[in-house]
Amino acid sequence: MRMKETELRIIQLPLVRPFRTSFGTQTSRQVLMVKVVNENGTTGWAECVAMSEPLYSPEYTYACIDLIKRFLLPALKKAGDFKAEEVATILKPFLGGQMAKASLETAILDAQLRDEKKSLAVYLGATKSRVECGVSVGIANNLDALVEEVKSYVDSGYRRIKLKIEPGWDVEAVKTIREIWPEIPLQVDANQAYSRDDGKHLAQLDEFNLLLIEQPLDEHDILGHALLAKEVKTPICLDESIISLQSAQDALALKATTVINIKPGRVGGYLESVKIHDLCLKNEIPVWCGGMLETGIGRAANLALAALPGFTLPGDTSASARYFKQDITTPFVMDDGYLTVPTGDGIGVTPDMEFLDSITTFGEVIK
Repeated sequence: MRMKETELRIIQLPLVRPFRTSFGTQTSRQVLMVKVVNENGTTGWAECVAMSEPLYSPEYTYACIDLIKRFLLPALKKAGDFKAEEVATILKPFLGGQMAKASLETAILDAQLRDEKKSLAVYLGATKSRVECGVSVGIANNLDALVEEVKSYVDSGYRRIKLKIEPGWDVEAVKTIREIWPEIPLQVDANQAYSRDDGKHLAQLDEFNLLLIEQPLDEHDILGHALLAKEVKTPICLDESIISLQSAQDALALKATTVINIKPGRVGGYLESVKIHDLCLKNEIPVWCGGMLETGIGRAANLALAALPGFTLPGDTSASARYFKQDITTPFVMDDGYLTVPTGDGIGVTPDMEFLDSITTFGEVIK
């Protein structure tokens, strides 16, 4: 395909409740939307999952815009006629920028699959028509507020609860939830909040029968995670540390993880995500699809990925109403703890342009 034009647009979408983690509190989601139009006039959509500040990763919204405009788009235009499968190779000379690269690759892939009359789920190799829903619960103001929030999700039918933790908000919070819901699948996410010295403390979580402890240490401390895995019985899951197929291979070789959270934006796109999935499936390592408070555009694509056979744990594939009073697409509604995988061409959804325009704070069309 040849790119006719690209539109970059920032939207500000309010959250239904503040979402607090160890790297800050969000009350709204600033999202970079990417739209490409190919030579056939076919439109492809994607969202960049980078946050407004470089707290979760080095990338942030306006830096992604600069990277896309200054380097990535010129490289793709110079390449001329190409397919989505070639985007990663074309953009490889530019270091980092996985989230920016992923948004371009996904939008291009969406347009390409719409031309081919094929769904993203079929293209990626999905084997499921619906996906189990998990929910991520931020750090609450107190235990009563935590219980109230978790109860609302359990009553709604979510099949897995993930609690954000940090020093001072971990053992008691987990104990409280486990005592009330002794059987529900439960896991915790530290977002790098601990150090190698916290092994004995984190081992206190072993008694609560958790699915996993997600990213307890710094993303660069792969060896530390391997050492921690010897101190705790709960499986260690890596998130921020997994930025590519190579990093996944290295982490598994070092026994730093026995579960992997695959976030397409973090690893550079859905094609790299499938490679990591295939590696883990071959090595009998369970994977699940992480979330970045995506709108319906990103959620649709994540559902297609989470429908692959190796995704055996519920991911952060929540219903639209978990985060947004109004989504930018037709809302994803949970049914008996599941979301249906889109079957339409491409990612299977399109944005409500009237609503999208109303929440747009920046927009630029690049020919």
